[in-house]
Amino acid sequence: MTFCIVTNETPAAIAAAARLRDRYGMVSLEDADVVVALGGDGLMLQTLHQVMGSGKPVYGMNFGSVGFMMNNFSEDDLDERLKVVQQTQIYPLSMNVLDASGTSRSALAINEVSLFRSTYQAAKLQILVDGEVRLDELICDGALLATPAGSTAYNLSAHGPILPIEAPLLALTPISPFRPRRWRGAILSNRAEVTFITREAEKRPVSAVADNVEFQNVREVTVREDRTHGVTLLFDPGTSLEERVLSEQFRF
Repeated sequence: MTFCIVTNETPAAIAAAARLRDRYGMVSLEDADVVVALGGDGLMLQTLHQVMGSGKPVYGMNFGSVGFMMNNFSEDDLDERLKVVQQTQIYPLSMNVLDASGTSRSALAINEVSLFRSTYQAAKLQILVDGEVRLDELICDGALLATPAGSTAYNLSAHGPILPIEAPLLALTPISPFRPRRWRGAILSNRAEVTFITREAEKRPVSAVADNVEFQNVREVTVREDRTHGVTLLFDPGTSLEERVLSEQFRF
């Protein structure tokens, strides 16, 4: 089994990567059977975007703060550990944006697509699901659409629901909603297409973010799940992403 090792460039991760290379060797990303990522969840998202569409699985070991998508670090028996890993397949969201200049742009998001107000003025968003207006006007700091994999990230911080990792669902969650005050979001089918239309866009500019890709002054944002760009995460037995998401629901 061949490995490509990537790190978050912290001293501890760089040192660990050097030891792994000496012990197991290293090949290029194109030639690797498995990508080994040493860092935190940010590096994992970056790596998953890098391998998206290649079919190469990613095994992460935690050298970050939280490491929700990472395994514990050990430099021993890496070949044997990778023979018994549990695989989790996840799919990104495809975001298509129309900005103020009339330019169309697109990006993929593994965790979530988020819209944010860009100034002190609250955003005004109209929300359509499969072309039908479901919320005529949401006055808020923003809104997001999260995958099951991303439902425990920013979505959870915004008081959105945690979704089981295998559930064919998406979480639509407002960020600091002002009106309607009691609307707390929706759980949608992963086949749904969600469109956000900005109102009073000149006065209330809005940016759209797909993971770490941001577009400013957006007028319309359409989001749907993209089943053509799956990625595979590898976890040690008993610590799968499914188990982690389930356990997160019982934390208090």
